[in-house]
Amino acid sequence: MQALPISALIEGLKAIPDEEFVTDNVYEFLANNPVSVDSLEKYFYWSPDFYTRNLVYKDERFEMLAICWEKGQTSTVHDHSDQKCWMMVPIGRLRGTNFSVEEIDESQMRCKLRETETFELKDCLAAKVDLEEPIHQVMNLAEFGERAVSIHIYSQPFDRCRSYCRESDTYKEVLLKYSSIDGELCEGVSATR
Repeated sequence: MQALPISALIEGLKAIPDEEFVTDNVYEFLANNPVSVDSLEKYFYWSPDFYTRNLVYKDERFEMLAICWEKGQTSTVHDHSDQKCWMMVPIGRLRGTNFSVEEIDESQMRCKLRETETFELKDCLAAKVDLEEPIHQVMNLAEFGERAVSIHIYSQPFDRCRSYCRESDTYKEVLLKYSSIDGELCEGVSATR
């Protein structure tokens, strides 16, 4: 299977009609169209403190990010504000864990989660986050021994999500920010190529 430049991947996603821009169709498109690593390099920024969120493309229907993970970096347990999510990992390897809600008290911002599935992503294999079970965590485990880059496509842009703490069974809404936009580092962000 020939790898597509990121620009062709974006054009292919844009060509999917609105009514067909659904979980399985986008997943199948990504599974059949791995992305060329060379075409992504301008979006690669790394930080020793936390993974970087690098905006590749955004319109009213979807946004695409290149997320760069140093060895040992992990996301919090989080959701995607009721948006669909697809991902692929063209560089390195990541582990994902999905969670279901066992109990929730929104008035107290308390939530008890149960781990339901663990999966690995590598070699540009596509994955999807189901809306039925949207809470998950992504990890570049130290034992993997290398940096990783994941491409994430969200069905609509969003700037907030819920972040969950399993130790205290609580959650909070967090504001999301980009580390770079179209290959240009954002003001105040400390990251290197």
